[in-house]
Amino acid sequence: MLRTSVTNREIWSIAYPIMLGNLAQTIITFTDTAFLGHLGTISLSASMMAGLFYFVFTTLAMGFAVGIQIFIARRFGEGNLKQIGVIFEHGALFVLLLGILLLGILFFSSGGLLGLLIESESIRLSSIEYLNIRRFGIVFVVFNFLFRSFYVGISNTKVITYSTLLMAVVNIFLDWCLIFGHCGLPEMGVGGAALASLTAEFAAFCFFWGYTFFTIPHEEYGMFRWHKLQPELMGSILKVAFPCMLQRLFSFGVWFIFFILIEKMGETAIGVSSVVRSTYMILIIPGFAFASTANTLTSRIIGEGKCDEVMAMLLKVVKNAIICSLVLAVATAVVPDLFLRIYTDDLDLVSAAIPSVYVICVATVLCAVGMIYFEAVSGTGNTSAAMALEFGVLIAYMAYVYLMTKTSSISGVWTAEWFYNVIIGIISFLYIWKADWRKKRI
Repeated sequence: MLRTSVTNREIWSIAYPIMLGNLAQTIITFTDTAFLGHLGTISLSASMMAGLFYFVFTTLAMGFAVGIQIFIARRFGEGNLKQIGVIFEHGALFVLLLGILLLGILFFSSGGLLGLLIESESIRLSSIEYLNIRRFGIVFVVFNFLFRSFYVGISNTKVITYSTLLMAVVNIFLDWCLIFGHCGLPEMGVGGAALASLTAEFAAFCFFWGYTFFTIPHEEYGMFRWHKLQPELMGSILKVAFPCMLQRLFSFGVWFIFFILIEKMGETAIGVSSVVRSTYMILIIPGFAFASTANTLTSRIIGEGKCDEVMAMLLKVVKNAIICSLVLAVATAVVPDLFLRIYTDDLDLVSAAIPSVYVICVATVLCAVGMIYFEAVSGTGNTSAAMALEFGVLIAYMAYVYLMTKTSSISGVWTAEWFYNVIIGIISFLYIWKADWRKKRI
């Protein structure tokens, strides 16, 4: 019988704050969608397309942060706390350079790229208006990902809760003020949503730096002191992180193409998918939180020399994730129109979106299982295997999406999420069960 020393309490102590942390970007998407949906389908679709385009670029920082998280969790498991500060400092230098690079790319090429990708002129122009403001936030976002990886890696995730609440309050208040022109501020519409999101990201950035400086023991963790640049360490970090970066970029790039293909089905189809996507992003928060927990615990357990406990630990994480995801999925499936009317007053749009909501409710539970085993693959330190695994699955996924956009309804297109989560879950499970990952050293 499989056994593990990891308790349900410990799993939840890591997963629960990560759930709230994962709300950070989701809250921005949710509030933007909820407010802009009442301006009309064009504004709703434009914010989604521009937001997705922006998010594709941030995935490079997200992937790098996963690599840093794996290193920090491994050193934490080994009890080598002083090395954590050295790793964090090398990560900070890298994301600073990455943020400047990404801002330059967005500044000089985003308008042209969106012009090539989006057919509807009205959606394209509104998307460019949104992105022209939002793009400046990427310098802060890359550091926010780094801080989250640090706190998840040391299993001290309550700070992520605080940063998320701050982002939520700032974004919701400024959305209300800037989109509609309340509190003496200008009525900016789509541009107001972008400015609110930018300000929320900056607020989280300031909070993370302040909290870390005043609460983390500098001496114990080797934080906030200059360490000589270690090319060998940076090379080791990039060896683990670079496949994660490519994998995240490809994954969310494909997600963006998914909506590009839907946009070509018409403005109604993309309007439906805008509200469905926002609902789905909320539903899968527990799944991704438990997946990140599995990643951290896998790396930590290996660092503690308990490789034989990994499968048992993952099974326990999966059980908790299924229960949590089922609650949300069932609640949404019972009253789908109640959730959809948060985003729009258009009853025809609500009615058209309901079949797709039923599809994503099933996908939510499948995601909770598939992502846990997939993130465990990265947690072993073999991020190259995780990258290769997802590349293969995503190619098949895109073929499925393309076929469904030509032959099926919008709800049929969304069944691609079933396809993806089932396939990646099965392959990842077989890797953890059968592959020789126990000797991997990072």
